Amino acid sequence: MPIVSRFEASANKTPNSAPKRKRPAPLSIRLNDAERAQLVREAKGQPLSTYIKAKALGVAPVRLRRSGLSVEDRKALAQALALLGKSNLTPSLNQIARAVDVGVLPVTPETEETLSRSLRAVCELRRLLVLALGLQEANE
Repeated sequence: MPIVSRFEASANKTPNSAPKRKRPAPLSIRLNDAERAQLVREAKGQPLSTYIKAKALGVAPVRLRRSGLSVEDRKALAQALALLGKSNLTPSLNQIARAVDVGVLPVTPETEETLSRSLRAVCELRRLLVLALGLQEANE
């Protein structure tokens, strides 16, 4: 068979002669804001469509998102990490600890202010992490 004939035969051949499987049409429902918010809360980080499908069919949800965290949780964790990054907390506390160990830490208003800022940063980190984990802070 000449090369031109082989090329034409190859070009005219359909790549996959098996019929394509037709997917069913998607199901659509309308929810008001309160109904959607309730479902998002109940889904606890799962994709909403997966949760609704499992609930409608009466079966346990198959999987969680990879991180297992909702968008709000990931946002709170990102805020905590950003605060940690810009607070200069770790180097400051390390320098203070080193000065205390050596015995050269003078107690000055500047030292007290540094300690106060560090304490406030730690408290804010704790608050954000508690929020991200979905825990409730004890009233102290």
